Amino acid sequence: MSTVIGVDVGGTFTDLVAYDAASGEIRVGKQPTTPRAPELGVLAAVDAAAGDGLLARCSYLVHGTTVGLNALLERRGATVGLITTEGFRDVLEIRRGDRADPYDLFWTPPPPLVPRRLRREVRERVAHDGAPVRELSAEDVRAAAEVFHAEGVDAVAVVLINAYANPQHELLVRDLLREAGFTGEISLSHEVSGEYREYERTTTTVVDAFVRRRMGPYLHNLDRELRARGFAGRLLVTRSGGGAFTLAEAAARPFETILSGPVAGAAATARVARVLDIGAAVVADVGGTSFDTALIEDARLPLLFQGEVQGLPLQSPWADVRSVGAGGGSVAYVDAGGLLRVGPRSAGAVPGPACYQRGGTEPTVTDAALHLGMIPAGDMSGGIVLSAERAAEALAPLAAPSGLPDTDAVAEGVIRIAAAHMAQAVRGVGVDRGVDLRGSAIVAFGGAGPLFGCLLADELGADRVVVPPNAGNFSAVGLMQADIVRSAARTLVRLLDDTTLKEIAETAGALFARLAGRDGSGEAGAGAEEVREVDLDLRYRGQEHTLTVRLRPGEDAAAIRERFATAYHRSYGHELADPLEVVTVRSTLRVPLEREHELVPAPPAPDLPGREISVWSFRRRAHAAARAVPRAALDGPAEGPLVVVEPTATTYVDEGFTVETHPSGCLIITRRGTEAAR
Repeated sequence: MSTVIGVDVGGTFTDLVAYDAASGEIRVGKQPTTPRAPELGVLAAVDAAAGDGLLARCSYLVHGTTVGLNALLERRGATVGLITTEGFRDVLEIRRGDRADPYDLFWTPPPPLVPRRLRREVRERVAHDGAPVRELSAEDVRAAAEVFHAEGVDAVAVVLINAYANPQHELLVRDLLREAGFTGEISLSHEVSGEYREYERTTTTVVDAFVRRRMGPYLHNLDRELRARGFAGRLLVTRSGGGAFTLAEAAARPFETILSGPVAGAAATARVARVLDIGAAVVADVGGTSFDTALIEDARLPLLFQGEVQGLPLQSPWADVRSVGAGGGSVAYVDAGGLLRVGPRSAGAVPGPACYQRGGTEPTVTDAALHLGMIPAGDMSGGIVLSAERAAEALAPLAAPSGLPDTDAVAEGVIRIAAAHMAQAVRGVGVDRGVDLRGSAIVAFGGAGPLFGCLLADELGADRVVVPPNAGNFSAVGLMQADIVRSAARTLVRLLDDTTLKEIAETAGALFARLAGRDGSGEAGAGAEEVREVDLDLRYRGQEHTLTVRLRPGEDAAAIRERFATAYHRSYGHELADPLEVVTVRSTLRVPLEREHELVPAPPAPDLPGREISVWSFRRRAHAAARAVPRAALDGPAEGPLVVVEPTATTYVDEGFTVETHPSGCLIITRRGTEAAR
């Protein structure tokens, strides 16, 4: 068994969960995030929860980071130059013919990450099958290097046409740049993506070059500081498509970490769904800044193979997690028309909600929940003391301009609006996947997720809410349980038949060999057995888009076509008789880490008595007498209104719901009666 630590950096808090294999002890920690230097929040959490020798015994520390994502959102990365094939200089601006908002006449695409003067063409050409058509002009590469030197370029993205089929020219460009004296980072498209579609491959390679300057130093600095504290294990970083990879891989492939944080909670939800035998589980991860949601079916993480950040497509495995700006720190305000609004702007970690007493004065969702009694006043994780008086002072000025009678009505409105934003995001996922959410279970976690479980159940018509152990730090639990995962893809356009399957097997084998060589240490799996997975992007001949089907051992082309037809009918409501075409072969290498628990139990808590409180009932639309019960003291089914408290989260149970503890340690909240509240 290995001692493992998971650390998740959120917009407001940095969460830690540790399992000590020697003693069987589970530890949790929560510290305010430090946005200007995220590693300081990570180190503070480590010092608080694992600073007495546990870190020295740790084999793996798995980290979810938002550094790459923030670099993109803030447009604060390297100065990037682009070298591309003659005639393809403007791919980043031509984009695709679609629009993000077809009804916005004034919509404009985001500016490209590389200005036109830093996009340099070189004469060369490779055919779609990899055959050289025109040799690379070394003179053009040297001229580009001179421009990059004069412009202070930090990193270069090299994207040559059809390089996924034959990378020789891209490798030669790299060598020529080094010969010309360029010492910065170089991203080669065939190493980054390996797929066709020039716009998407170019954008992905440029993003990789753009975030390297911030991601690499951040990870190496964090690793150095951890080792100064006695850490002798391996630092792993989570991927946007689930799983984790090594520090060296994360620094070399930073584009794979863009969605590093939110995916961990979705992966942990898949484990909950497997343990509780839930067919469809809705992820309801409410942090300080955002609400993240996904739909888990058959206990599997929903994967896409292309994501998007602020209009920038990324060719990378990507968990289908949707985010909206509705979290505990979302700011409430009254717009010019007198309507009460919530978010997407957040008070974040600094200064935070007014009730945190850390300099914040604007009213937030957390202030509203505290005012309504959904969160008991007093001490909170991370050394924060909640002030009900500060919350009321922040909310009160919104009453008159919004036309609401008092502060209670304002607070209720803030919570209901935030819940409506969350429910709308969930409905979008359900519609896209063709799933009736009324039969699903809501898995609520994050610091504020369990507050909204019952409200989301009423909004969506669901009858069951699950609050897992360590709910406030559940994304960190997902990190701690991550497998080591590597993936690669290669475009291979062929008609699907049994002969093509042999070529697919050869391509997949070459990809696996490439994946095995990414981590030179040979220690990634610590002796664990590797799991190899092959997925095929398929379409009917003549179509543009694809569906992905997992290849099963020994399966022939007819069986693959049958499974594709089933998936196609579910997505589009019909099937076609056209021949089936393979577009891309995807290989995934998965190495499970040793772990003791399917669901990580909560650490022991003091057996404190419950206390009487007054809490707002959204069904009564009035305050009601209730109890605040420590989670460890919850004995048998209990009826709402009720508040269940634990160190890192608070669960709100409204009237009409019953809560009890499942043998797995999860809280199960069920509706009394079948009709949803209006």
